[in-house]
Order: sequence, then structure tokens, then C-alpha cells
Amino acid sequence: MNQTAVQTKSMTASKSKTDTFYTDVIEGLRATPKRLQSKYFYDAAGDKIFQELMDCPEYYPTDCELDIFANKTHELAQAVIGDGDAFDLIELGAGDATKSSYLLRHLQQENVDFTYLPIDISTNTINYLTVKLPLAIPGLKMKGLNGEYFEMLKKAATISKRRKVVLFMGSNIGNMPVAEATTFCAEMRKHLSPGDMVLIGFDLKKNPKTILSAYSDSQGITKRFNLNLLTRINRELDANFNIDQFDHYAMYDPETGACKSYLTSLQDQLVNIGKETIRFIKDEYIYMEISQKFTVMQTDQMAANTGFKPANRLFDSKKWFVDTIWVAE
Repeated sequence: MNQTAVQTKSMTASKSKTDTFYTDVIEGLRATPKRLQSKYFYDAAGDKIFQELMDCPEYYPTDCELDIFANKTHELAQAVIGDGDAFDLIELGAGDATKSSYLLRHLQQENVDFTYLPIDISTNTINYLTVKLPLAIPGLKMKGLNGEYFEMLKKAATISKRRKVVLFMGSNIGNMPVAEATTFCAEMRKHLSPGDMVLIGFDLKKNPKTILSAYSDSQGITKRFNLNLLTRINRELDANFNIDQFDHYAMYDPETGACKSYLTSLQDQLVNIGKETIRFIKDEYIYMEISQKFTVMQTDQMAANTGFKPANRLFDSKKWFVDTIWVAE
């Protein structure tokens, strides 16, 4: 393929992503209630703000799971190694791989035969990992996959026929309502073979004030993270959101375990997005994301309902978070 053809293919792929982004935004903002998809939080600026959020004292999930990966690395490694056969370690939503690096380094030091396949929708993230990890962990075999989870899981299956171990960490499973999370796990099971494993991080129910403060932090980082999506829409989709005319609101329901984030319009206003005009009335909200919290019993039930068998659980020192290991039946 010559250079012109490569450039044309790249431009076409970029236009396709922009068209999909535009369609999703317009459909979401014309819905009742208005909504935006949280997967679009993660442009380069969003990635940076999220790193700030993970360092925020109130945002406990990162530290809890880091506690597990840093202090129970051997137990994690033994669980995923299983019978000792070669495998592909696939991480959905890899981020900066800070937590998984503990496991990767341990497996590498033990001369385990595995290949690391990080999957992320953020091109910026995959490019970063491709450069960083081989330097940080010499000899690591890896291939970054940029795209949607299930599309990339299909691609991973074409790369090798080895056993798969899927990491879905950071309580990303909580970014969906329970019914949708159950459907997600069932769909993930379709891409796996019996004996394959998944490690899923679940944020557990705890003191409601602890949870709410993590999503409405005193420094306003979560607010900036949510508002950045409006900035991205302005930049990439020729929109004219006035960021100062929207505010962030979070709420937590301890009965259902649902922690939700919204942006509210501070006045009646019209927003142009490309050729479309979206009307907001004062106090109207945009539903931005959910961060679902679980009980241990719920995680076991979800496994049973989606074709998996719970095999192990590892808790942080506070027992606020659990990494469950399921085996595909």
C-alpha cells in the first residue's frame, strides 16, 4: 500500500469515528431525558483529568484496587496462570496500566508464557502504552488494540488461539446499570471459550458519604471531567456549548447502589452542534454516567447468570473493593 493510500485510509477512519461521535451526541441530546455516552470522556484532555481524579484523596476506588494488585500480586498471578499453559492477558480499558503493571512484571519475572493485549478506545492511551511498557518491563510481549471492547476481543481471537484471561478493572463494570452490566458479561462470555477467565473489579457498597464524596470531590475534578466532554464536542463537532452555563451534580442511592452524575443547564439556552440546534431549558439535566456499587452476593449471581463460575475473590485491606475471578463454563 503506497503512502497516499495509507493517508486516505487513515482519513476515512477518522471521518467515520467523527460521524459516529456526532450521531451519538445528537441522538443522546434529542432523547428524553438528555444523555451523553461516558465512553466519550476519554480524549487526551479527558485522560489527563481522569489521572488527576485517580490521585484525588476522595476517589478511593483506584487506591483500593491498587492495594490488591500491589500486595496480593502473587495470589493474582497464581489464579490467572491456572494449569500453567500459555495465555493471552487481555485488558479492557487499560488506561495507564498502573495497576496491571504489578501483575505484568510479576508474570514476566516468573518467565510465564503470556502476551499482553491492552484494549482501549483512546488512541492516545494505546500509543502511550506501546511506548511505555516495553521500556518499563523488558521482554514483555504485547500488542495494543485501539477500539471498542467486543470488536477488539474478536480481533484478539484472530491473533492467537491460546487461552484468554480478560481483565476488566477499575470498577468499569459499574459504568453500566445492573441489567446492562449483566448483558455485557453475557456478551463477553460469547467471545470466550470454556476455561477462559475474567478478572472483574467491583466497587462494593459502603458508607454512602464515602461513595458520594468520591464523585463530587472538593477540588471539582469530577466536574471538570464531565464538562470536558462539552469542550470536546465544541472542538470536534463544531458546537458552541457555553461551559460556564452548565454545572455538575452527583447523587448516590444506597438502596440500589447507583451513583449517578449529571450536568444541569443554568439557564434557557440554545446550543448549535454542526447543523443541529439543541434547546435546553433552565435546570434541565444531561445524564452523564452511572457508577454502580455491588454486594458480593450480587457479583456471584451475575457470574451464574452469564455463563461463568466464581473461582476466587481478592479484597483490599478495607474490604471496600473486590477483584473477582470467574471461569467461563
